Amino acid sequence: MAGSSKKAIYGAILANLGIAISKFIGAFFTGSSSMMSEGIHSMVDTGNGVLLLFGLKQSVKPADEKHPFGYGKEVFFWSFVVAILIFALGGGVALYEGIHHIISPVKVENVIWNYVILTLALIFEGSALRVALKQFNESRGDTPFIQSLMDSKDTSTVAIVIEDTAACLGLVIALVCVFLGQVTGIVYFDGIGSILIGLLLIAVSMFFAVECKGLLVGEGLMPRDNKIITDILAAEGNVLEYKRPLSLYFGPNEVLVNLEVNFKDSLTPDEVEQTIDRIEDSIRKRIPVVNRIFIEAETIKRKSKA
Repeated sequence: MAGSSKKAIYGAILANLGIAISKFIGAFFTGSSSMMSEGIHSMVDTGNGVLLLFGLKQSVKPADEKHPFGYGKEVFFWSFVVAILIFALGGGVALYEGIHHIISPVKVENVIWNYVILTLALIFEGSALRVALKQFNESRGDTPFIQSLMDSKDTSTVAIVIEDTAACLGLVIALVCVFLGQVTGIVYFDGIGSILIGLLLIAVSMFFAVECKGLLVGEGLMPRDNKIITDILAAEGNVLEYKRPLSLYFGPNEVLVNLEVNFKDSLTPDEVEQTIDRIEDSIRKRIPVVNRIFIEAETIKRKSKA
């Protein structure tokens, strides 16, 4: 992605805060477990948005002696924290509420509160999701949606897309369970809805945590980007041989690329420098997120045939 968008995060925070308050009011008047779980979900999402903003602020701190490559990975760390919070607070509490209300079911009163608040929440969450998707789609191109989510390194925007999508699905689950409970008179539907919301949040958090883990451990460029680099090296007449590019993400838009290249022996120092400049310019032009390139001009030994 081109960059992390604060606009989508601010929109999500404002929407989730207002929706959380509305849901808690609805849960107070109706006694609905699903509504309480949805309120907790929205409150967690609000806190998550604040953490993502903090991560973005930390990630743009300038490099220093202790962190010579900058603080870009801060956004990966705080995104991972968000994934854990979705799992522990969102999913865990929703499961607890659901199980508790199945063991000790309570008839939902004043159902109209649920319908009004959940419908309004769905409208607001849908609007927030629309903003996040617009930001996300600006750079994903023709790549399939799920594949783009998995490939993206802009974890803050991906977090908002995932959270808002889960929020909309959770609201639909809550609405359906409230309706079924009203129509059938079965009090267990309220607790079932809460459990389903909890399972949804846990599944979402696991998916997001795995994506963040890869970037924290150390993830490089995608195969298609590595091919672009090798194609550039192969097209350079002054390059005789090269090894597989080594790369590492230090932030959503900060990538280090290390190349080991064997240049023609007949080149003068000036010609080697000019060749390196051409390679670096071509890589940065084709892959804008690459901002650091180290080229080692060494002789690469050919592997002897067995």
